[in-house]
Amino acid sequence: MLVLSLLLSGFSASAYAAVVVRQDACTLSASGGDDAPAFLEATAACATVTIPAGTTLNISSPLGMTGLNGVTINLQGTVKFNDDVAYWSDNAFRYDFQDQYSFWELGGTDVVLTGGGTLDGNGQAWYDAFDEDSTTPRPIILVITGGAGIRVENIAMIDSPEWFNLITDSSDVTFDNLTITASENSHNTDGWNVYRSDTVSILNSVIINGDDCVAFKPNATNVLVSNLDCTGSHGISVGSLGQYAGLYDIVENVTAIDIVMKDAQNGARIKAWAGSDVGSGIVRNITFTNFTMENVDNPIVIDQCYFSEDVCDEYPSNTYIENIYFNGVTGTASGSTVASLMCSPDNRCSNINVNDVTLQAGDGGDAKFECQNVVVAGNSATLFGECAST
Repeated sequence: MLVLSLLLSGFSASAYAAVVVRQDACTLSASGGDDAPAFLEATAACATVTIPAGTTLNISSPLGMTGLNGVTINLQGTVKFNDDVAYWSDNAFRYDFQDQYSFWELGGTDVVLTGGGTLDGNGQAWYDAFDEDSTTPRPIILVITGGAGIRVENIAMIDSPEWFNLITDSSDVTFDNLTITASENSHNTDGWNVYRSDTVSILNSVIINGDDCVAFKPNATNVLVSNLDCTGSHGISVGSLGQYAGLYDIVENVTAIDIVMKDAQNGARIKAWAGSDVGSGIVRNITFTNFTMENVDNPIVIDQCYFSEDVCDEYPSNTYIENIYFNGVTGTASGSTVASLMCSPDNRCSNINVNDVTLQAGDGGDAKFECQNVVVAGNSATLFGECAST
């Protein structure tokens, strides 16, 4: 057994004393201080890094783990980020996209995060400091960036200050068998946001949170979302897109299948901006299949005038929506409106299909299917009255 010497300039010996090398494997234990330096050095030095069950690593400085190659992080215990709001506002990783920042960047080739343990965002301090309407950014627990062949599986994530996961500038990324839980008073705690990434799979997971269960942001392509149980969320959402002038947003080839939505604001949703000073783009080839709704405010939504209803007639959306399928959507809404397909004028939506839709109003009355500036096809199109194709 070899002991790995990790006495780098600027760090004390005690910060690294917990790292032990057994051939190509490292095991970490808590130091009583900031465990981020030891964690970083271990992933740079060892093919497998284990945080044993019963061990809680305290992370008080950013985890920059990009450029890894063939590394497995075996998280059996807990990685817990400290809740020093002022520190993280000045020291986390920054992203221009929606003015976000994060605790942890993970990237490289053939990287696996697994083990049955927990990532704890310790978010209550942020929930207390910023109300639901605050635009002040808060940290994301985990950002997959610059990755090719990344797998995150069999872990729990709790109380992220903001989004739980962001996938950006990556390909061939899989999340499988995660449990994501945010406190009841959390907000903007999206489960996943996919941005500028291709070939992403999000599978077999349970999410209780305070915003989108999964959101497909600009330039998310070839994404599969399957077998999710989402409670309290804002839906499986494409967008919002076309918000920023001068940018062209693309979301295409997305499949969401076998989804349960409970006590949620939205179910299957597409949202795009309109207006005189916004961007443009295309939403194409999106399929929502086998959604079960339980007390969902808006089970089916297309909103092509997102936050811009007052100017949409004069300035229709320049984000076009085409080849959309809502298949096998069943269950109950919280109120009377069960589906709302509201498109901009001037033929900005095309080939919108609804099939095998059986949705009930939650108030015991007749279910309402709303539509605007759209022709609806499919075997359930007649539910939309005058918008149905003939």
